[in-house]
Amino acid sequence: MRASVSNASRSFASSRRASQVLPSIASTSQATIQARSRPSSLRMLRILARAPAFTRRHNWRMDARWLQALTPERLLRASIAVALLTIALKTLAWWLTGSVGLLSDALESIVNLASAAFALLMVKIAMRPADADHPYGHHKAEYFSSGFEGLLIFLAAGGIFWTAVQRLQAPQPLQQVGLGLGLSVLSSAVNGALAWAMFGAAKLHRSIAVEADARHLMTDVWTSVGVVVGVGAVALTGWLWLDAVVAIAVALNILREGAGLVWRSSQGLMDESLEPDVRAEIEKTLAQFAHPTIRFDHISSRKSGSRRFVDLHMHMPASWSLGRAAALRASVEQALMSAVPGLRATIQLLPMDVEAHTGDEEDLI
Repeated sequence: MRASVSNASRSFASSRRASQVLPSIASTSQATIQARSRPSSLRMLRILARAPAFTRRHNWRMDARWLQALTPERLLRASIAVALLTIALKTLAWWLTGSVGLLSDALESIVNLASAAFALLMVKIAMRPADADHPYGHHKAEYFSSGFEGLLIFLAAGGIFWTAVQRLQAPQPLQQVGLGLGLSVLSSAVNGALAWAMFGAAKLHRSIAVEADARHLMTDVWTSVGVVVGVGAVALTGWLWLDAVVAIAVALNILREGAGLVWRSSQGLMDESLEPDVRAEIEKTLAQFAHPTIRFDHISSRKSGSRRFVDLHMHMPASWSLGRAAALRASVEQALMSAVPGLRATIQLLPMDVEAHTGDEEDLI
């Protein structure tokens, strides 16, 4: 038995040394990345303009260094600039053609502007350090951004639907369709490039605010595609009522996206558990410490914005000293936080023959 425990201690010490090396490597990489120049909003737009050539050279995978540079705050600033540009382009397209479908597209871009501005505010709040009133930080502020964006989409859908019904009752011929569609396609290309960059950065930074804005931009892109097809069909067939029908279809599509954003926001505020692949990584890391004298149970997880949390119980022989048990716990915590970025692990130490009961009805009294 003593030989087994001695072997386990040596393996734990080895795991601890390895886990101490990983943070030093990560911190060195982070310092190198932060030392690079901070691109302005104008430079961000230039980066996005070169996105197609960049993706061909890198097989559609964003370079990690650029992803690190594309912080949530910078991306949302770029989103505000792009929203202003697309509002101008789509409003001009509507003014030239008189298409209610293009008007609905322009209204959605106004929602993009408002939601990006609010998301930027929430991201700044989420970045604040923990304080006496918020000891666990402000990470959940991003969920308010996602929910707010979903509600704005509902309002935009209602306005589009009302305008479309009015046009359906009194159809009007379209003017300068070719130029109007060209402006709409240009704005969609800009939105698509920005959304592509935001999806990659949102996954790296685990930002639901950036992901929500990217999803909204992609909804805008597909909306524009539908509007372009519909307006083109009106020009070809002469069916004026088709313009209003396309606008109604746009309203229904963005309603679906808005409902999804509100649902995801609510799940985050209710402490939804971590993603299945992240939970699997946690289980894999704990398996590295598997030993007849060690046992893990009561593993629970949650996420709060970009932060991840896991709580668990670690059972060990009652004869172990407190110092030895604490050293092992530190090794396990470090291994978990190295395996899962942004994770905070809390481990309760228990003797092997003791069980802690959580979630009992008595706990609610």
